[in-house]
Amino acid sequence: MFTKTWRSTVLIAGETMLLVAAVAVGAYIRLGSDSWFLLWEGWGVLRVLLVMTVCQVCLHYADLYDLTTISDRRDLIVRLFQALGASSLILAWVYFWFPDWVIGRGVFFISAILVVSLVVVWRLTFAWLTNRVGPRERLLMVGTTPAAVELVRELFERRQELGVEIVGFIDPDPAKVGTAVLNPGVIGAIEDIPAIVSARHVDRVVVSLADARGRLPMEKLLGLKLSGTSFDDVATVYEEYTGKIALENLRPSWFIFSAGFRISSAQKRLKRLCDVVLSLIGLLAGAPLMLLTAIAVRLSSPGPILYSQTRVGQYERPFTIYKFRTMCANAEAGIGAVWARPNDDRITAVGTLLRRTRLDELPQFWNVLRGDMSFVGPRPERPEFVESLTVDIPFYGQRHVVKPGLTGWAQIRYPYGSSAADALQKLQYDLFYVKHLSLALDLFILFETAKTVALRKGC
Repeated sequence: MFTKTWRSTVLIAGETMLLVAAVAVGAYIRLGSDSWFLLWEGWGVLRVLLVMTVCQVCLHYADLYDLTTISDRRDLIVRLFQALGASSLILAWVYFWFPDWVIGRGVFFISAILVVSLVVVWRLTFAWLTNRVGPRERLLMVGTTPAAVELVRELFERRQELGVEIVGFIDPDPAKVGTAVLNPGVIGAIEDIPAIVSARHVDRVVVSLADARGRLPMEKLLGLKLSGTSFDDVATVYEEYTGKIALENLRPSWFIFSAGFRISSAQKRLKRLCDVVLSLIGLLAGAPLMLLTAIAVRLSSPGPILYSQTRVGQYERPFTIYKFRTMCANAEAGIGAVWARPNDDRITAVGTLLRRTRLDELPQFWNVLRGDMSFVGPRPERPEFVESLTVDIPFYGQRHVVKPGLTGWAQIRYPYGSSAADALQKLQYDLFYVKHLSLALDLFILFETAKTVALRKGC
């Protein structure tokens, strides 16, 4: 199965080899036989590693390792040139201040030309291979529930880079065979599953249990499983491919028997240690920036510099969160708690900049140090919203089993939410985070957050 993980791995590994090869060939063209000693002895390896790291970080920040964001070949080439151009500027700046890191007189220019040429060719070749030649996992959907249809929509319309092909839908009602659902439609009934799996070379049967419970021909399906066909429920496959947990038809028993949702004492202690260390570093290193931010807030509009508000924390315990004020003073006077909205006229000019750069959240380092929050976790919401969302959205309270965070899985995967519908979408990501909580996932989220802030995404 050529999943997104494998595609990204092949892509990164291929570009790593190309970057190293470009530097090596550039050095050989410029220096001949002396290039081996220059590049691979002593500090030479570190010089090559610097070039490779800067280039790949810039490629990542241009979203070139997130295959969902690339719309077409023109977009791919534009992003490549932007990333490689940024790499050249960064390396030129490094070489200006640290000339000992230069890989060799004239080598950098030759290598830069080779890098651009090789990476562009590699990317175009990779895109062609994965779309036409690369293996695809063929899925047969059993059931036409909203959850099953939404999964297919995610895979077919927005995640074609995953290498997934939807063979069709199975509906319990034989009269619906031939009915269009998305693309393709219903191609058979429950009793047709074995024949369709064999005839259409299905790799995995994805079952919507709400539609198929008690109707599946278990003996025949067991034979298919033993012959190599995989079977999964919609919730599991949805989670695997989308990075969120579908709430449609989800039962409490799923949480009980599902893998994950277990946070050991060692994990909690390690996470807390990281929070304390990072918050101390943030408070000390960010003190000058916080001072300048405080002055800007004071000069921008009358009112207090800091804004405090009650939020709901771990185990639904209330705590006071601190931010730099971004709205005019008494913004909710007379209207009560309301969702923030795009182009909110309550936000000051300085506040808009602070929100874009996340500088308004710097005082939350204090909340992390106190233990009210963590660096990574679900977004803390206001008690008024939590009360209504807990009633309207199933399992909303489960997000409070961990501490809220400065950033989180939902924050990097979904735009800023300003409604109950957005809260539902973000909850699906929050539950995924709670299920898979680990130090590795936290580090990935922090790295992605840095990219989000640097590129000024969201609000």
